[in-house]
Amino acid sequence: MDIIDPILGIAETLYSLCGEVKANKKRCQRLAQRIKALDELVRAVKVKGLGQKPSLVKNVLCELKLTLENAQDVVKKYSCASYLKRILKAYDQGDDFGSLNERLNDAAQGLSLALQVDQSDDLLQESRETTRWREDEADRESDRLELQKLLLSLAEDTKESVDTVHEKVDSTEKDVKDIKAMLETLMKPSIFHEDIREIKPEELIYDVPKEPFIKNDNSEIFKGEYNKFTVAIKRYAYSRGTSLSQVRSVFKKEVETMKRFESPNILRMFGICVQEESGPNPNYLIVMEFCEKGSLREVLDSERNLPWDRKARMSLDAAQGIYRLHQSENKFKVHGCINSSRFLVDAGYRVKLADFELAQTETSLKRTKDRKRSSLCYSSPQQLESVNHPYNKACEMYSFGIVLWEIATCKIPFKDCSHIEVYQRVCTEKYTEPVLEDCPQPLGELINDCRSYDSFYRPTAGVLVDKLRNVVEHLEED
Repeated sequence: MDIIDPILGIAETLYSLCGEVKANKKRCQRLAQRIKALDELVRAVKVKGLGQKPSLVKNVLCELKLTLENAQDVVKKYSCASYLKRILKAYDQGDDFGSLNERLNDAAQGLSLALQVDQSDDLLQESRETTRWREDEADRESDRLELQKLLLSLAEDTKESVDTVHEKVDSTEKDVKDIKAMLETLMKPSIFHEDIREIKPEELIYDVPKEPFIKNDNSEIFKGEYNKFTVAIKRYAYSRGTSLSQVRSVFKKEVETMKRFESPNILRMFGICVQEESGPNPNYLIVMEFCEKGSLREVLDSERNLPWDRKARMSLDAAQGIYRLHQSENKFKVHGCINSSRFLVDAGYRVKLADFELAQTETSLKRTKDRKRSSLCYSSPQQLESVNHPYNKACEMYSFGIVLWEIATCKIPFKDCSHIEVYQRVCTEKYTEPVLEDCPQPLGELINDCRSYDSFYRPTAGVLVDKLRNVVEHLEED
């Protein structure tokens, strides 16, 4: 029970900090409300004890303390004098609030389930996913407009007096460019306001010349535009026997599921499009968000001198995508094929998990229904030792640990090793490839934890997100 008083103390500090912030005010206020609801639940635990599942409650409380410490770091940066400079440096649009709120909701549900504590109406309201989503969307939009207004004011000041900007943000020429770049991003329409639906062919505009930038046996991908968003348009090779009505039926069912995965770190799908549907060879298209820098693996191959704060932020982005996937349904969902090519990177170096949404729709369109498998170097020791080992979250966290190692080193895992050599190193020698000597120690430890031979020691996606956020906040502070 020693952990309860520190939790309540951090919560009190957070209430105070949330009232002092200079940016993202709406989301900070909402965060304070949700922490207040949790505060009541934690106090109930203090009075009633740990209940019939003490180990579970202790675990939830430990994770909650870590989440609150992270929330404190996030909120603190928006209340300090140099808040604007930090926002610009990290290209920060307040995306951390999404996963913080998810973690708080996890704690509320975990404690309530374990203790069977009667929740107040306010807590029940806060715990409803659809309500939270609407509230978060409204808060995000309000904060976006407020930041846009502030940056527009600063941009105007630069025309009149460079000295004014120097005083406000200790500006250099790069800072001014950062202001303009972030303004452009803020002024774009929100991708989350677009419904996932069936798209009419005339709503799509293709880049000229109309040539795919990716092509394989099953599909080709074009760059285009939809509703003023730059998009990737994936066209599937014609599959004999494909039923249009079946594709539409599967798609409609999946749309409802996909809405649960809304996240800045999961590739956004806009919908499907069918061209020449009455002809003998209709074209089946999936329209998705376009990421300018390509796959994570491509970025790591071409940009080998990324600073540690950026590597850590990219690691956090990727982890948030995994976390959102793992906790989105009562019956958890795994990606099933995690490697560095399954993540895409946008112009601002934001990393997004891809290649899982519309999974059933895609399966119904492909010529082959063979299950995609990760290459051997991403397979957990348990999978390498037994082909019958069930793929689960722990396996996925091992695969993700390899991806984190790639981000940290920019190297290819087990390069030039045969399948037998990979098995020998991982299973017999229990070997893990080392991180770089200058890798920040907390980051290196997390990477090694994810790659633990014993799955018991691998963190959950939620704990990993909390710890990575702590690493990011401290690196961006330096």
